[in-house]
Amino acid sequence: MKNQKYTIKLTPQEQTKLEKITQSKTTKPLTKQHAKILLTLNENNPNHLTIKQTAKKCKLHPENIYKLRKQCALHGIDKAIHRKKRQTPPIKPKITGDIEAHIIATACSQPPNGRTAWTLKLIANKIVLDGKLESVSDVTVMRVLKKHNTNLI
Repeated sequence: MKNQKYTIKLTPQEQTKLEKITQSKTTKPLTKQHAKILLTLNENNPNHLTIKQTAKKCKLHPENIYKLRKQCALHGIDKAIHRKKRQTPPIKPKITGDIEAHIIATACSQPPNGRTAWTLKLIANKIVLDGKLESVSDVTVMRVLKKHNTNLI
């Protein structure tokens, strides 16, 4: 699709809008960068740059510039400079503060009979047996203990 030429010819109102975005202190950096790129590619500007010149100036790969230009030409400025919203919400973390506390309390308690110390697998199994989680790996237990500087020794 690179052979097909998508041109960006901004109206004065669009150009003013993009300039305000680039000067705003509250706008996200990626949005500012996209607005600057569109301004440099504006063919109504006598000093407009090519894709390669813009890529070099913005320190980006030319493919990123192509994609942004195409997005702007097909869907408009707003879709090009703003990121798309997620359709699915992020997955909630399995380990909450209560479960972290339970892991730490288990690690600090007396080990089971016949053991001199808790192991990561024993703690993970105890968490499952206590009904706190359906499953948890020993690596997850290790991360929680490391996060709180808790040793098993």
